[in-house]
Amino acid sequence: MEITRPESRQPIPPEAKKVFSGVLIDIYQWDQKVFDGTFKVFEKAKRKDAVSIIAVTENGKIILAHQEQPGRDPFTSTIGGGIDNGEDPLTAAKRELLEETGYEASEWVLYYAVQPNSKIDWAIYGFVAKGCHKVTDQALDGAEKIEMLFLDFDEFTEFAVREDFIDTQLKMKLLEARANSPKMEQVKQLLFGG
Repeated sequence: MEITRPESRQPIPPEAKKVFSGVLIDIYQWDQKVFDGTFKVFEKAKRKDAVSIIAVTENGKIILAHQEQPGRDPFTSTIGGGIDNGEDPLTAAKRELLEETGYEASEWVLYYAVQPNSKIDWAIYGFVAKGCHKVTDQALDGAEKIEMLFLDFDEFTEFAVREDFIDTQLKMKLLEARANSPKMEQVKQLLFGG
């Protein structure tokens, strides 16, 4: 599967200087000529890209993750996480699925690839993992607790638009599909079709 990284709506120019290196986020600044001919300091954050996986089991259940992490309220999301250095998005998605659920998939489909914010250089790759089957136990890191939820399609579409569901890109796609029956059928086909 060939995957192209989506372009940022405001790329960091080559002359930008990294002014802060964090664990998760780096900050870049540059002098930008503006419309009146003067220069202003522009700034943009950069973080490692991420994957989000809609995992569909062999018996047609969709796996979501109810998570707890230190310092934040519990939330629900798809399976996913950051792409490690040198890792391609599909490899990261397979690793995250295995670590967070103990499942592997027989088929992978790229659903979307976006950069959701013009002030952060950060791509999110949304995958559908079909034919998921358990092969091992979860291998969670020390900063996460994950309870897996197994939902049918209707439960999934209701759950994914709740306030505590944090996958904004997927939430927007499902809200759009709820308002348009043919789009909802396309989502069903994506998840369950051959």
